[in-house]
Amino acid sequence: MAIFDYKVKTASGLTTTLEKYKGKVILIVNTATKCSFTPQLTDLQKLQEKYGEQGFQILAFPSNQFADQEPLKDGEIAEFCAIKHGVNFPIFKKIDVRGDNAHPLFTYLSEQKPFDGFNLNHPVSKLLMSILNNRYPHYLVGDSIKWNFTKFLIDREGNVIERYESTAEPYEMEPAIEGLLEEAGI
Repeated sequence: MAIFDYKVKTASGLTTTLEKYKGKVILIVNTATKCSFTPQLTDLQKLQEKYGEQGFQILAFPSNQFADQEPLKDGEIAEFCAIKHGVNFPIFKKIDVRGDNAHPLFTYLSEQKPFDGFNLNHPVSKLLMSILNNRYPHYLVGDSIKWNFTKFLIDREGNVIERYESTAEPYEMEPAIEGLLEEAGI
């Protein structure tokens, strides 16, 4: 099954597939509005603006699985992201991204690109590791999503190319995004 076959719900609750993004370089990210990494939304929007016309698309999937950092309702999430961070890329319905109730898309993404560790040089990484080790040690087991703002880069054919953890800043992904955009000759 390719990512284009997965059914997802829009923030308004309509069921759709990711088929309409076929042919684009996609970045799928799980988000939260009350997280230390929430400022990444601003930089993600900058990437969308910089590369969108070249066939790049960010897709956001809010989740409240990590320390209740997404307390808002679906419509409120989209409004917050637009007003506070200028976000205009699609924000889908809030979902689970890990565990027994994880959306199948995120189970697939995690299987395609296993967890490879955090950037321990990021200023928040020590705090994140402390929280995970002390409160949620079971999150560190296996390849599932570890925290908010895990990002998956997908090529135009739907192949999962790279996984970036919460501690990866959006600008760090630019060389890989540019490479995938150039591969298509656009």
